[in-house]
Amino acid sequence: MSKPLKKKPAKQIATFKRVKFHSSNPKLDAMVDEMLSISGGHRDDSYLREMLITVLRIREDDLDTADIKLMTTTLKELWYSFRVFQPYRHVRKVAVFGSARTPLNDPAYIQARQFAQEIVKHGWMVITGASSGIMNAGNEGAGREHSFGVNIRLPFEQGANTIIEGDGKLINFKYFFTRKLMFVSESAATCLCPGGFGTHDEGFETLTLVQTGKATPRPIVCLDPPGSTYWKDWRKFIEKQLGQGKMIDPNDLALVHFTHDAVEAAQVIAQFYTNYHSLRYIRDLLVIRIKKPLSRTALAALNREFEDIVVRGTIRQQRTAFEEEKNEQHTHHLARLFFYFNRRHHVRIKQLVDRINLVG
Repeated sequence: MSKPLKKKPAKQIATFKRVKFHSSNPKLDAMVDEMLSISGGHRDDSYLREMLITVLRIREDDLDTADIKLMTTTLKELWYSFRVFQPYRHVRKVAVFGSARTPLNDPAYIQARQFAQEIVKHGWMVITGASSGIMNAGNEGAGREHSFGVNIRLPFEQGANTIIEGDGKLINFKYFFTRKLMFVSESAATCLCPGGFGTHDEGFETLTLVQTGKATPRPIVCLDPPGSTYWKDWRKFIEKQLGQGKMIDPNDLALVHFTHDAVEAAQVIAQFYTNYHSLRYIRDLLVIRIKKPLSRTALAALNREFEDIVVRGTIRQQRTAFEEEKNEQHTHHLARLFFYFNRRHHVRIKQLVDRINLVG
């Protein structure tokens, strides 16, 4: 019979945010400070200090070797990925998902290739899983220059396609979770083509992150060839089992645009950023950055239409950046809409962005 677990004293329990990143050894703290000073100083030294202290804590905790190897590989993969993407952060990118088993002559392949060609015309780049099928179509349509590949190392069917193989924008991942993070964090839109478990995994992950506000609003497009019922059948399942079953908000499917037209798919994605630029939180305020200020009439209309998600006050506008945005100089020329959001109905934020693009 197993022994009951002993409850930790209350003083040992703390949330992550309350943890202070200092070791229990003053000598180690001094060593970390010295390491940072030798490296020449950096604007984010406070965060780098936290990382170094975390490593020291791992050593003190005597974790399993497998756990340490996982953390080490994860950090290396993230570091390398960020380094590859950083020079291209000024270019918006769409993540394209679909089956690796789709033949070259399949209508879905031809359509995915056309979509990639069209989105590049709008000044975008394409991120795929770098393999065959729809992924090859995405890279082929975009061309090597406008393509990224985030490959996963598998014992079958996942070698890099010839379009992106050998390119500096190809990244090979050991872990799915680091690869999935890059798909979301480095893209500004998602295009889902017919695919298997992996496609639906990425699709549901993106929907979950946007629905819960863990990712900023983005256009999510489900694209399949004319005559196909692939996404129509999926949509029926979602509406019946999740919507009617009240497992999601009935409006949550408004996060997705369904189309059989590759040109339309590219237009929907590009138009999402017609006036909308980006958003962030500053204290309790949701701040939406826009390229062109709204008229008083348009702002009043927004307040009437979206008063259900404003917990107090109104949606207001200013043409200057907040003090907290001083390090984001690339946004200082933008106007701001800001309000106290209820942080619950994130599909309404997507609808708000759609409205801003129409009235702006």
